[in-house]
Amino acid sequence: MRLTEEHTAHRASPGSMVIAGLSTVVEWYDFTLYLYFATVLSRVFFGGGEHSLLATLGGFAISYGMRPLGAMVFGHIGDRIGRRRTLLLSMMLMTFTMLATAMLPGYATIGPAAGGLLMLLRCFMAFSVGGEYTGVVAYLLEGAGAERRGLIASLASAASEVGALLAVALSALTVGLMSTADLDAWGWRMPFLAGAALAGGVWIARSAMEESPDFLRQVEQRTVPDSPLCDTLAHHRPALFRTFTISALGSITYYVGIIYVPTFLSSSGTLAEGRSLGLSTLAAAAVILVTPLAGALSDRVGRKPVLVWLAVAGMLLPLAMFGLMAGGTEVTIALAAIVLACLAGGVSAVGAPATAEQFPGEGRLSGLALGVTVATAVFGGLAPFVAELLIQLTGWKAVPGAMIAAVALAVLPVFLTMPETCPRSVPKAAKAEPWP
Repeated sequence: MRLTEEHTAHRASPGSMVIAGLSTVVEWYDFTLYLYFATVLSRVFFGGGEHSLLATLGGFAISYGMRPLGAMVFGHIGDRIGRRRTLLLSMMLMTFTMLATAMLPGYATIGPAAGGLLMLLRCFMAFSVGGEYTGVVAYLLEGAGAERRGLIASLASAASEVGALLAVALSALTVGLMSTADLDAWGWRMPFLAGAALAGGVWIARSAMEESPDFLRQVEQRTVPDSPLCDTLAHHRPALFRTFTISALGSITYYVGIIYVPTFLSSSGTLAEGRSLGLSTLAAAAVILVTPLAGALSDRVGRKPVLVWLAVAGMLLPLAMFGLMAGGTEVTIALAAIVLACLAGGVSAVGAPATAEQFPGEGRLSGLALGVTVATAVFGGLAPFVAELLIQLTGWKAVPGAMIAAVALAVLPVFLTMPETCPRSVPKAAKAEPWP
């Protein structure tokens, strides 16, 4: 396939783009809710013993192993029969999973089986989420004008932060208004019930979405791949590697630099649960503001230079920020958390279009499934568990920052040598060349 003006001329309707963009609210609401509630869930489902928090975070990491599988299944569906259908199916499964989680009995009722059932539902959730974010990013990129792809695709990240903001705000409100006894007995169910209602509403709204213009183009030209996954593995391996590295930095900055922070602050005794969740609300709000700015900047100067500078920042800032959070005042802790959140938001914003642009429309979801979700499983789902374990083993509170810095250092050479994919920054002659 060749990237031509014909392929990018058609755009999705504004209504469909809004529905697609807002859909990631649900995905990130649920996944961040689990981590924000990690200390509560460790008591409710694992008995609150010495290793209950590690068991809760470990279950999150294990369930993330299902995310690449879900991405490949839903990616195949999206590449074969359309983006719209895969987004409907994934949201339906998410709705039922969140509702079932809210109804689970706890450790006090059924003992260790409670933790097992929670992990089983997390696996179902991770499977459905696997096709969610990549499907939305592909839909937004394909429905946007070439000159605004960075801004529009970054809205998937911004909307996900709205979901994270809702999750942390509702978590902080729930924890702040309830006694520990009421919270563990029934209060923890309320945010999950709210998530199920939100997912159901998005599923209904998605039924009115149009199909992606690029997939309609493939149907018209009869270029829909018979085996998109095999085709991607055979013809786009360099693109898969670049996608993996971009997503690796995005995942570890997000899951360690934002989502793990409340657990870090409360488990280290720096702040109480309610205060650490309230601080994370500020961080989530900062990311919502930074994300579209970073996406728009990548439209003006290109994806590559923005990613390079973000990797450099990832090497320098996290160690210092986690050091401040471990021993600073509440003001310095808040500033450090906001800096980490803005770094993660910037990588996520530019990573959305940069990864999707690595692949042609034919097989794009399968390419994202392999590159993005595998990196997310390793550097996202596993990272909070590893960070907590290393802190317990070494006693070094800055370990999470060192983890981010190490990944940033490793991916920087890839960013420096990768080709530019932003349509505005790619020379016209290069646009007519085959995709790598």
